[in-house]
Amino acid sequence: MWLGVSSVGVSNTVDVTYDSKTCKKVPGLVRAQKSVCQKEPETVRVIGEGARMGIYECQEQFQHERWNCTILPDDADVFGKMMKVGTKETAFVYAVTSAGVVHAVTRSCSLGNLSDCTCDSSKKGPINEDGWRWGGCSDDVNYGLKISRDFIDVADSKNSENSREKARSLMNLHNNEVGRQAVESQMQPTCRCHGVSGSCAMKTCWNSMPDFRKVGQYLKKLHKDAVEILPRGKKRLRRKDPKERKVPIKFNEMVHIDESPNYCSSDPDKGIKGTNGRECNKTSNGADGCNLLCCGRGYNTQEVRIVERCDCVFIWCCEVKCKSCETVRDVHTCK
Repeated sequence: MWLGVSSVGVSNTVDVTYDSKTCKKVPGLVRAQKSVCQKEPETVRVIGEGARMGIYECQEQFQHERWNCTILPDDADVFGKMMKVGTKETAFVYAVTSAGVVHAVTRSCSLGNLSDCTCDSSKKGPINEDGWRWGGCSDDVNYGLKISRDFIDVADSKNSENSREKARSLMNLHNNEVGRQAVESQMQPTCRCHGVSGSCAMKTCWNSMPDFRKVGQYLKKLHKDAVEILPRGKKRLRRKDPKERKVPIKFNEMVHIDESPNYCSSDPDKGIKGTNGRECNKTSNGADGCNLLCCGRGYNTQEVRIVERCDCVFIWCCEVKCKSCETVRDVHTCK
């Protein structure tokens, strides 16, 4: 039930050629994932790149929150013990990592870096009534979706007699798909004009993936409105709210089975680092503000001197001369 793919993203082996030996060294992978690693090493290398994209995007989206997507590179699960609990944050990690794998694999296909895939050849055809035609190299997102499902979902595909474990597996699988759909739903045409003197008498268009930052922002919104589900399950997820129990859960809804802690104080047993020592913004009323981030404990202020280059002048040819400017600013850190 752990997220072994995240370990691929931060593993020391991610920048080398995968083989039977290196595949065994990646922590957190289940047997089926190790088998894929050995049979399709270059694909797993790209999966690792996608996992890293997901981790970095998680840290970007939560950098000012009490939980800031801290990773533990030496742990079998790089997000630590907190992943054992089915919170909204856990849901986001599964979704953004799955999305990262789709994005990385699809991009590699379009660039010709994987031997088993290329562009989406179905997106070609004659000029339509709007004066443009499909052409170029459309991103084959369907291949990316398939690889993501085949590699990631297998970790939660086993049937369990324990109803809570079953509900947690269903939660993970659902959030994996939420991440994949976040990429697919934001695919959009990119077009190039053709014609005399740039008249754009005709356009050739192809389907392109969204920038991954856009995917991360979309998933952050879904995290905010994540749906709490019953912590017991058999074949499908059900909303915890009795009034909405019969309403089907959609793939633009992130789900969780446990309430999130406040992440204020350190709790090693639960994998929570707390916010002690985190830098905060004294003037902000948002999540990065000292009042919220420090959980009412107050903050320390330290004067920091920063020396940086300034007043740079370009001198022909070819030199840039700069002055050294010193600034002083107050840094506030949570008590």
